[in-house]
Amino acid sequence: MPLRLDIKRKLAQRSERVKSVDLHPTEPWIMSSLYSGSVCIWNYQTQTMVKSFEVSELPVRSAKFIPRKQWVVAGADDMFIRVYNYNTMDKVKMFEAHTDYIRCVAVHPTLPYVLSSSDDMLIKLWDWDKGWMCTQIFEGHSHYVMQVTFNPKDTNTFASASLDRTVKIWSLGSPDPNFTLDGHSKGVNCIDYFTGGDRPYLITGSDDQTAKVWDYQTKSCVQTLEGHAHNVSAVCFHPELPIIMTGSEDGTVRLWHSTTYRLENTLNYGLERVWALGYMKGSRRVVIGYDEGTIMIKIGREEPVASMDSSGKIIWAKHNEIQTVNIKAVGADTEIADGERLPLAVKELGSCDLYPQSLRHNPNGRFVVVCGDGEYIIYTALAWRNRSFGSALEIVWSTDGEYAVRESPSKIKIYSKNFQERKSIRPAFSAERIHGGVLLAMCTNDFICFYDWAECRLIRRIDYKTLVMRGDLERANTILPSIPKEQHNSVAHFLESRGMLEEALDIATDPNYRFDLAVQLGSLEIAKEIAAEARSESKWKQLGELAMSTGKLEMAEECLLQATDLSGLLLLYSSFGDAEGITKLASMAKDLGKNNVAFLCLFMLGKLEECLQLLVDSNRIPEAALMARSYLPSKVSDIVSIWKKDLQKVNSKAAESLADPAEYPNLFEDRQIALSVESTLAPKRGVYPPAEEYMTYAERPNESLVEAFKSMNMEEEIPNENGDPAHEVIEDDGVEESQEDAVEVEPDGSIDSGVLVNGNDGEEHWVLTPDQ
Repeated sequence: MPLRLDIKRKLAQRSERVKSVDLHPTEPWIMSSLYSGSVCIWNYQTQTMVKSFEVSELPVRSAKFIPRKQWVVAGADDMFIRVYNYNTMDKVKMFEAHTDYIRCVAVHPTLPYVLSSSDDMLIKLWDWDKGWMCTQIFEGHSHYVMQVTFNPKDTNTFASASLDRTVKIWSLGSPDPNFTLDGHSKGVNCIDYFTGGDRPYLITGSDDQTAKVWDYQTKSCVQTLEGHAHNVSAVCFHPELPIIMTGSEDGTVRLWHSTTYRLENTLNYGLERVWALGYMKGSRRVVIGYDEGTIMIKIGREEPVASMDSSGKIIWAKHNEIQTVNIKAVGADTEIADGERLPLAVKELGSCDLYPQSLRHNPNGRFVVVCGDGEYIIYTALAWRNRSFGSALEIVWSTDGEYAVRESPSKIKIYSKNFQERKSIRPAFSAERIHGGVLLAMCTNDFICFYDWAECRLIRRIDYKTLVMRGDLERANTILPSIPKEQHNSVAHFLESRGMLEEALDIATDPNYRFDLAVQLGSLEIAKEIAAEARSESKWKQLGELAMSTGKLEMAEECLLQATDLSGLLLLYSSFGDAEGITKLASMAKDLGKNNVAFLCLFMLGKLEECLQLLVDSNRIPEAALMARSYLPSKVSDIVSIWKKDLQKVNSKAAESLADPAEYPNLFEDRQIALSVESTLAPKRGVYPPAEEYMTYAERPNESLVEAFKSMNMEEEIPNENGDPAHEVIEDDGVEESQEDAVEVEPDGSIDSGVLVNGNDGEEHWVLTPDQ
């Protein structure tokens, strides 16, 4: 049978392109390394950012936790490896590791080792106990080495994937590869080892749009997984479930059965290309890194596959292994507090030939049936011996020990206590589920039919939906408690289709569906309770927008804060004219690294000096210079000095051509008047009129303040730099009239706009020319 993969999204965070992801083994943290050059750590329980490291100006393609040292190790395109303490945010170490982009770093599970692979075609081993000394270099690939990973079953060995189309297996201490796996027709991007069971398998993903499963003992390809429409960029074996995950630049993640290699599911969250997959042993959580952010999902049911007989013996499945305990082993005199773990000795009962998805004792407890992968096996409960088997999507027991098998939605077989087939039934409807007990129940999405076991005669048919169609809601409500809870959502969908939204909301159990119903009904308080329970950023954002559109502004603010929707908060606070709210938002945006929102907040508050500093801190120095020229002429010299130093690194001639108004005042027209305007308006920048006065200010003419000042002071003598009256004609200072249009300085865009002017020193200078 197909795996019942209950997939729930637990976190969704938009960001720059994500190049790698990692899960912390003890903290509820996800780490994403970004193409923008930073590393972010998110708490997936609180849906908030915990920490952020500005690692490099170039992409960080790989970052990993080193939990036993409280470290983060990251490799970037600037060829440096950096190590940070994730508690104190201090930089522990920084060193140049390769001569080209660093593609991957991998941490040894027990020893103080880190492997790094690079576009320089080398793999290097670093020992942090020896001051991060390079203790070994592995050379053998003829193209970029895209990923390296240690073998969890033999940590002295590791595998590497390269664009030279090969995978190589290496041993620590040996400079040459043990062997090479060659089978892909294009470059290999990713690799992962199988962690569960004894199979010596690894999986690779390639630009040939396939993933391949290899047996590294026989050095052969076991299976090729085909179906992606673009390069396969990430692969992994799930550590707890029998599935393989493959991520591709086609934007999808595919889930395959790791035994049958059947495609089980395809996920597409609409965040463009997939670049990374992250998982952790002992957890069903999986993290996916995309072009536009990070998604965390949880796969599989939380409750274990288990059964207990009437005597108190419990049997459960741990992967394919079967374990058992007897709770009667706890003496009656033993006092156990609620929630305390029972002191029971777990016994290994045996293993199962299929992956258990259901496990159930027969009524007398002598037999246990295991169902999964489209088959069933009946074992003896004590010795775990195989007594019967066959094909089944589902199997149930009668109270007398007979059992029914649902082979398909149109075929059910009944077997005697002696495991002999007694009857085959082909119902006139599609049986989606069956239930055992005194009667045999066959269920569709619309009704339930009950049959006796002996003759398979129809005893009763219950259709909740028929009563609703007739308008007999009173009788329908009396039947509702008899409908299994897992069917309530189906009933709710039916009620919704009949326009009975309130009734659907009362019945629905799925939080996402209930939230949608509450939003449709305008029941914002109910929607708020669901959003709070789900801790979903998307739900808070949707609810905030709805509250804002309906005029519930206090609720809107609370929801947008919960969603960390900075753009929505900016709209809300600016509409209010709420200077205090915008001040808080500016601080929040700076903490989260959302500099555009922070800049807008500070600009609206008239905190121009802080705007300027934010541009400088963000390394947007040319824009800072333009802003100073327009709004803070007194700061132009300071910014030009910073700009010159920064530009000197890439273009010394361009840096020397920048004109400082302190040295060349003749090149900056009306500078003295602009300084006067700045000093005159400075006290007014901290005055915030209420929003209701907007029209008063909006109707003011849009004119240059410098021109307005000139008009106001036409008769006054405003001294210029040379102490001359402003209204007097300035004598020829040697500046030529000829000017040339400015061009941008590449590659860093360090000069955005201006003109080339011949100064009185005989040199040419760039002069910024924004509108005043």
